Amino acid sequence: MADIKKLAEELVNLTVKDVNELAEILKEEYGIEPAAAAVAVAGGAAAGEAEGAAEQTEFDVILKSAGGSKLAIVKLVKEMTGVGLKEAKEVVDKAPAPIKEKVSKEEAESLKSQLEEAGAEVELK
Repeated sequence: MADIKKLAEELVNLTVKDVNELAEILKEEYGIEPAAAAVAVAGGAAAGEAEGAAEQTEFDVILKSAGGSKLAIVKLVKEMTGVGLKEAKEVVDKAPAPIKEKVSKEEAESLKSQLEEAGAEVELK
């Protein structure tokens, strides 16, 4: 079993040159076509990458522009963030600017929807 584990560790660390050499050995000594060997090695690497990709759970709500109804957007930003009217106006004036950071997907979508209904241009990151 230890030999198999060692072999697996070596396979994971193969370079392109190593894979080409392995393909040649498999073809000459065992009659296995190189394309099949390359697919097997590449398939293992792709599976590992797919497992590593995680879905984003936190989002930043970015106001890109206030649109035509700046006053309505200022009021919304004030309500959403809990800051004063002056601070909300500063955020809107500085657009593109973050409204809220590291919020759940549901909250981010809700904030974006409200802002867009009022005429703002919003981006989630």
